[in-house]
Amino acid sequence: MKKSGGVFDPDGIKARIAEKEEFTASPGFWNDNKKAEKVMAELRSLRSRIEPWSALRTDIGDIEALYELAEESDDESLVSEIESQLDACNERFRKLNILNLLSEEADRNDSFLEIHAGAGGTEACDWAQMLARMYVRWAERRGYKVETVDLLEADGGIKSVTYRIAGEYAFGYLKAESGVHRLVRISPFDSNARRHTSFTSVHAFPVLDDSIVVDIRSEDLRVDTYRAGGAGGQHVNKTDSAVRFTHLPTGIVVACQSERSQTMNRQLAMSVLKARLYEYYREKKEQENQKFAAEKRDISWGNQIRSYVFQPYTMVKDLRTRHETGNIQAVMDGDLDPFMEAYLDKKWKGTLLEAEEGDL
Repeated sequence: MKKSGGVFDPDGIKARIAEKEEFTASPGFWNDNKKAEKVMAELRSLRSRIEPWSALRTDIGDIEALYELAEESDDESLVSEIESQLDACNERFRKLNILNLLSEEADRNDSFLEIHAGAGGTEACDWAQMLARMYVRWAERRGYKVETVDLLEADGGIKSVTYRIAGEYAFGYLKAESGVHRLVRISPFDSNARRHTSFTSVHAFPVLDDSIVVDIRSEDLRVDTYRAGGAGGQHVNKTDSAVRFTHLPTGIVVACQSERSQTMNRQLAMSVLKARLYEYYREKKEQENQKFAAEKRDISWGNQIRSYVFQPYTMVKDLRTRHETGNIQAVMDGDLDPFMEAYLDKKWKGTLLEAEEGDL
């Protein structure tokens, strides 16, 4: 099966599994625990790519045998059991097929997720907060862990927030959300009950592991420390524990104030910066190869990837895939998998679309 970023090669995966299994059996393998754990993690990852397909093939063979038995014995009582097992196999096939689309270098990694309110004051900040809740709910539904790295609150909502979302394939799924999200609704902040349009940008980038190296020269980095904000009183940090890094060649700025220790905030901010730079240089390379339509655009009209309409009807529509639903409450409660899967499928096929004039 062809995938974005490569070709699904069962024989190649089996060969790599055999190679690593032979290596793990070699004398002295556990002398270097860190290296050994890395190899074992790679081995588990490879097995998880191939073993579910083997199990599915076995189960389909069992269904075929059961069907032949029912046909020979003319036993209609087996029909419902066959249909039930076949439906379960079809669902497993769908999920495994989606995982095969998550084959790029960092797809399996944890993800940082940044949300920034666009122009529009209170209305936009409220929309940013609604999206933040939506993604937290999505992560909780999948059993992922969510950590707030940086938060800038504002009247009526949030100006910006950065989350670290930990879970297998977190970045692979969340990369589908990078872009501008548009909201159309009757504003709760407008005494005349008029419809308002708000924009918020979302950007996902991977938490990097040891297999991906990003070099940052000290002379390219400006470091600022400041007092972390809080709810006031005892919650206000009395020391300059918050950290802001500015990468001078690219202008990328990251900040962290979630930890009480400046050292911890430095480590977390550096992790975010490396992830941002990885995405920056990856996108730059793809742009040079003319294979990348930039997803981080102005937070304004015409650049949205998805529209959310609350009034006069309800509709969520992804403008890149044309996938849509009228159940907006489910989406705002974190039911995002259908949109993410549609994006992955279209990206693999190379059929992602641009927003057009008149799109919802």
